[in-house]
Amino acid sequence: MTINDVTRVLEQYSPLEFQEEYDNSGLLIGKPDTQISGVLISVDITDEVLDEAIQNNCNFVISHHPLIFKGLKRLVGENATQELAVKAIRNNIAIYAMHTNLDNSVNGLNSRVCDLLGLKNCRILSPGKGLISKLVTFCPVDHADRVRQALFEAGAGHIGNYDCCSYNITGQGSFRASDKANPFVGEKNVLHFETESRIEVIFPRFLEHRLIASLLENHPYEEVAYDIYPLSNFAGFAGSGLIGKLDEAMTEEQFLEEVKRKFEIPVIRHTELTGKPIFRVAICTGSGSFLIAEAKKSGADAFLTADLKYHDFFDADEQLLLADIGHYESERFVKDLIYDILIKKFPTFAFLISKTNTNPVYYY
Repeated sequence: MTINDVTRVLEQYSPLEFQEEYDNSGLLIGKPDTQISGVLISVDITDEVLDEAIQNNCNFVISHHPLIFKGLKRLVGENATQELAVKAIRNNIAIYAMHTNLDNSVNGLNSRVCDLLGLKNCRILSPGKGLISKLVTFCPVDHADRVRQALFEAGAGHIGNYDCCSYNITGQGSFRASDKANPFVGEKNVLHFETESRIEVIFPRFLEHRLIASLLENHPYEEVAYDIYPLSNFAGFAGSGLIGKLDEAMTEEQFLEEVKRKFEIPVIRHTELTGKPIFRVAICTGSGSFLIAEAKKSGADAFLTADLKYHDFFDADEQLLLADIGHYESERFVKDLIYDILIKKFPTFAFLISKTNTNPVYYY
């Protein structure tokens, strides 16, 4: 099994196109065709994590946080990042990061946390924009079923909890084949009219090349007519944060105690208790202060996130319980999530979950 075999599965689950512009997810060190001796899964890349990989004969480490976040101009050991990169290269260890692309996936890290809290009917708190396109094509009526099915199998036609979604209408197409053409129907140099189906499907923009390849492979015409339209619709499959509902409302005290128990954390920084029941809960693992306004707008009774600054707590404005549960504490479940994604596809391979606690924050 190669690195490419593993990363292909990860990127089908959470495409790199979902990552934020500032991020650096993907393969950071190593070659895609490298044979894998072992895989270690961690939240961060530290000296201890690399030692753990070496001890367990793992030449591939998958982390949540990218080792190389900002551009490196040299590798001369000037800082910890350079030292760790050099150590990985010297020991033939490939490094891969699955960061904001996993955060922004509807089935990503936020979803795992929602499951932990028992939240139901979850939806994206701030859906992504500019991630959807529409493909329109035209083909003979007798071949429409095959073309349509090929587009569905390539990933088109998903709207919320529905798949195989398309719009179809029958009309007349016209064309005249030149002497150099090899027409599927009609004659050369003769104007031809053909009854055709117009097929419209929407698709995630990152699937465009796959969709066009499938269209060209399954369409009967020598020259395939199709249009691609970028859409400004919000995407239901990617974006920031999630919001869902508890089975039953809790008091704020009960909710905070439940969070402490399930996240195994000693303390929670939070806004003043308002006395309001907690039923609708918003989640953003890692740094989520940018979503406070969205959480309030969505009607959340509580918003769990991390890395909140002093003035961020004022933004709750007594409209919701704002709780900082810690960056590492909110993201440590990513190891189990990545493991579950991979073991489902490669059930006989021994993926290892790092035993190293990489949390740099301690409580006294």
